[in-house]
Amino acid sequence: MEQAKNNVQRTILITRFSAVGDIAMTVPMLYSLAATYPQHRFVMVSRKRFGQFFINAPRNLLFRGVDLDNYKGALGLRRLYKELSAEYSPSAFADLHDVLRTKILRMFFALADVRTEHILKGRIEKRRLTRQCNKHKEPLTSTFERYRDVFTRLGLPFEPRFVSLFGSGRGDISDFSDTLPPKGTDKWLGIAPFARHRGKIYPIELMRHVVEQLTKQKGIKIICFGNGAEEELVANSWCRDFDNVISFIGKSNFGGELRLISHLDAMLCMDSANMHIASLVNTPALSIWGATSPLAGFLGWRQREEDCIQLPLECRPCSIFGDKPCRYGDYRCMNIPPQKIVDIIIKKLQL
Repeated sequence: MEQAKNNVQRTILITRFSAVGDIAMTVPMLYSLAATYPQHRFVMVSRKRFGQFFINAPRNLLFRGVDLDNYKGALGLRRLYKELSAEYSPSAFADLHDVLRTKILRMFFALADVRTEHILKGRIEKRRLTRQCNKHKEPLTSTFERYRDVFTRLGLPFEPRFVSLFGSGRGDISDFSDTLPPKGTDKWLGIAPFARHRGKIYPIELMRHVVEQLTKQKGIKIICFGNGAEEELVANSWCRDFDNVISFIGKSNFGGELRLISHLDAMLCMDSANMHIASLVNTPALSIWGATSPLAGFLGWRQREEDCIQLPLECRPCSIFGDKPCRYGDYRCMNIPPQKIVDIIIKKLQL
């Protein structure tokens, strides 16, 4: 078996090009894998901007950024294959994406007699979970396990051991003293109320009620996270209208956000990238689910299903990614009473 070659260094190329949450979910698996096999070299190949996730990585886990605009079509991917082959001479290729682009890359490596394996996404089971009628509402294999299975089939079994990007500690936030007050005895709650698709977004007007009620509680500081001018406007309006609300949008880079999130007592978020980011720094996430469901296997690393806030509607989940329009037109799955969310947060923070 491949595992018997542990004394011979191997180089394993790993690919996943999108999306943000899926990339974040590779981190606990790859850090655990690299720590288990320090004699081997693991190279994560992805879009350049995702390199910011791989901080404090094991020494034998490398990140290779790629600008996919430079490798369009089969000819472009063949050029990428040649570059990666010349640069790393891989002995195996692990495809954690299984889309057309990575299938073509996989084919080139296989033709060169490089061992390849790919993720089994469970597309049929996911269709059964999200179909309109007779939904099969059973928990599916988590994406973390699907990633791990790829390496097991390559002869590299491992037990997940990841805790945080900061190990057993937290990130340094001393450079934010002008932005943040001293924590003291206050509980810090992060709120990330945005997501890419409407089916994942708790209505902003309802979230405003959540923020308003929370600011009436003693001993809590709310820190808003997001990206872009529109989201910053929303957060600034809450800062203006309510006490003890701070917007961190636009105040730092991604690394700074990671460092700050590691100090939160909890993060209120959607089924979105921020849920996974909280996971990577060992911060509990209270996640709101609408069109999607944790049953599909995308719950954050070591996050708990009892911390998922959702309604027991027959129509949900209707989508794996939250990108399908509501068949009723009203996104009733997100009609969660604000007070219910407030009560869950208060209990979580033990206020």
